Amino acid sequence: MAEKYLLDPSDIRVLRVLQRDASLSIADIAREAGMSQTPCWRRIKKLKELGIIKQITAIIDRETVGLHFIAYSFVKLAVPSRENMETFDRLVHSWPEVVTCERITGAVDYLIKVVTDDIKTYDNFLRLKLLDNTLVSDVQSRIVVNTVKDTVALPLREN
Repeated sequence: MAEKYLLDPSDIRVLRVLQRDASLSIADIAREAGMSQTPCWRRIKKLKELGIIKQITAIIDRETVGLHFIAYSFVKLAVPSRENMETFDRLVHSWPEVVTCERITGAVDYLIKVVTDDIKTYDNFLRLKLLDNTLVSDVQSRIVVNTVKDTVALPLREN
């Protein structure tokens, strides 16, 4: 776990701008955050060095590229040992259909978000990758019928 860094109000303003649109120029980020360019650039550099900004990436409209199907799957391991969890964690990283994987508490071990072209492609993923694995004893899926909110922006608050 990363060491906690106390964000100051300027950090938060810069991060809010970057979360909204990281493709902006330093001049635009600085203007929107209410600071000059050089301190803004230094602040972004520091936030990257501290690991607060993990990466800068493009958010792709999934439907525009033909990915029309989303399912959330609750995955139960046959034996939830440390070794099996580590193996499953590695497997999940090799499956591009899985865009989010959370280890959770309760009756199941994982919650995964799976994005595919359609239900047939999801069925192939389910049968040929997830259920074909001896680590997995059960999968319960919930199919998304409509996405109401989808964001990667964190709810940053000023202290």
